[in-house]
Amino acid sequence: MTKPNPDLHGAAPDQSAAALLLVDVINPLDFPEADDLLRAAVPAADRLAALKARCRAAGVPVVYANDNFGRWRSDLSAVVDRCLRPDCKGRPLAERLRPDPDDYFVLKPKHSAFYSTTLDTLLDYLGTRTVLVGGFAANICVLFTANDAYMRDLRLAVPPDGVASNTAEDTAAAVGQMRKVLKADTRPADGWTEAELRRVGVPS
Repeated sequence: MTKPNPDLHGAAPDQSAAALLLVDVINPLDFPEADDLLRAAVPAADRLAALKARCRAAGVPVVYANDNFGRWRSDLSAVVDRCLRPDCKGRPLAERLRPDPDDYFVLKPKHSAFYSTTLDTLLDYLGTRTVLVGGFAANICVLFTANDAYMRDLRLAVPPDGVASNTAEDTAAAVGQMRKVLKADTRPADGWTEAELRRVGVPS
């Protein structure tokens, strides 16, 4: 059935069968185990930044799904500004993965990027059937998001080097769960070449 308004009032001009979903990558890391997560998250952020660049070159849209970290009067710009402060532990991640003006953003109140957010509607208007998911933490928000993507019959890809948890064991267990139970494609981030991204992004 043809949608009466195919571009969501101009707010979703892209059409792509694939999208890159970045979960909680703009993150102040103001919790006790933050140093443990940061050590693994920085190299993951480097790989995600390179993957994001390939997605943009291939015409695959990028969606940020972010907590507001208890600040309900904030928006993504406020969260980014906070995380770019010199005294913010999450600054290295924000510097590597700062959103571009034409990226999409959904604010999430809980672990999953789908729970009580506009993500379903956005992906529907984009025509997305494959979601590549990266971010932090692999065993919490990424896992909950991947589970909800699977339950919506979306094809799921989770580059294991584009996610991180407080421990390598937690990351490996979460990635294994997503591969085995959620049928996720767990090839490394550099396995998603620009040509492959163009192929999976072609609208059906």
